[in-house]
Amino acid sequence: MPMDEKKLQAELQLHVRNRLLPLFNRYGLDYADLESILKWKPIVLVIGNYSSGKSTLINELIGQKIQRTGQAPTDDSFTVLTSHGREDGEMEIPGSTLVNDDFLPFGRFKSFGEQFIGHFRLKKVDVPFLENMALIDSPGMLDAVTEKDRGYDYLAVLGEFAKLADLVVLMFDPHKAGTISETYTAIRSTLPDTSGEDRIVFVMSRIDECDNLSDLVRSYGTLCWNLSQMTGRKDIPTIYVTYAPGEAKPSETLSVWREEREQLKKKIFSAPGFRVNHILQDIDRQVNELLLICEAMCTFSSMGRAILAGAGKFALVAGLAAFILTDPIVKSFTGVPDETLISALLNGTAAPRHLWFPLTGVAMVWFLSWLWFTRWSLPGLIKKCQARKAGLVNLDSNYKKTLWGKVEGKVGVLLAQATLVDLGGTHSGNLGRIRKFLAKDLQDYYNKIR
Repeated sequence: MPMDEKKLQAELQLHVRNRLLPLFNRYGLDYADLESILKWKPIVLVIGNYSSGKSTLINELIGQKIQRTGQAPTDDSFTVLTSHGREDGEMEIPGSTLVNDDFLPFGRFKSFGEQFIGHFRLKKVDVPFLENMALIDSPGMLDAVTEKDRGYDYLAVLGEFAKLADLVVLMFDPHKAGTISETYTAIRSTLPDTSGEDRIVFVMSRIDECDNLSDLVRSYGTLCWNLSQMTGRKDIPTIYVTYAPGEAKPSETLSVWREEREQLKKKIFSAPGFRVNHILQDIDRQVNELLLICEAMCTFSSMGRAILAGAGKFALVAGLAAFILTDPIVKSFTGVPDETLISALLNGTAAPRHLWFPLTGVAMVWFLSWLWFTRWSLPGLIKKCQARKAGLVNLDSNYKKTLWGKVEGKVGVLLAQATLVDLGGTHSGNLGRIRKFLAKDLQDYYNKIR
């Protein structure tokens, strides 16, 4: 029987922090990204162009006119709608408070600056279903908008919210079926990089504005075509169609789609049931990114140790030769010492003073070997590995290749900072711990939710 989801989420947060935080810090991955996912409650993010009916849908779900609606841009803020679980204080909380609240997952949004924070807020809504989840309304996507026009990087902010979301509802209206510039970028790159495909729901709303069934079919077909171009896929995802029953005039056409409207609402209300599974998916993905980085550094470490072992063997043989030959060679050129170590041993007159030249020769050989390794051999290995970073890991699947594209740059940074310490067994030990977490710890949690 599955464990209580809230209890399981809290347990996951503590367990992952204890096991993985040191490793994330060691390999330069941002643990705050993972920690924010582990915090708070299930989230549904609603996005779309400015006339797609986002606020209308949210108002219908809540049963109150909380958000302003209209066919022109009416709200330029990201608005979190939830009970918040803390009854004291104002009914509306500004972004400056949200990004500084350690109990909320919005701390990383500070980096987007004051312009964004001024367009971010939370509204407390006294609705039972919002005790266990949050809805996020977003500014409408526009065409040919630059970061400078908004004052912050809208698509980057959208990506961060998508990381947190258990469901992303992407809405279109029949008159702008996917032709907005920001919509194209969001579907083509922002959402695939930050959210799983299974979390995105495509919706065409306001179908009551279509003059007839033929007009609806034409708009639907246009949206399907545009989505195929934006996603780069031949198979078209499910597209829900909906309308606002309080604003649309009853008709036979709309009655056909009533059941689909209910299915959409049911999917949104069921978002909390996806929460723990999505958390595990995100942990799985980010730990596999960590695994690739550690694997690359482990391979580098192994190659470095092999070169160091070769340098050690050379130093040992050359040192032995230097121990035997240094004082005879020096004596042949300078006449010093009066008696070599070998002669002293043969004559039975060996004394500590006879070791001075042999040991000096050994020390010089070892010093030059060390200098060669640290100044030429190790830097050469680092340069070689940086030029062929993909050769350090086993990219035997498209999944790994995708993850590698995200972390290859971090491996390059770690290689540039590599020292002799990296040639020890630390990376190998870390690799074992990461593999154990994926094979045992994570699988145990997957079994608990089945």
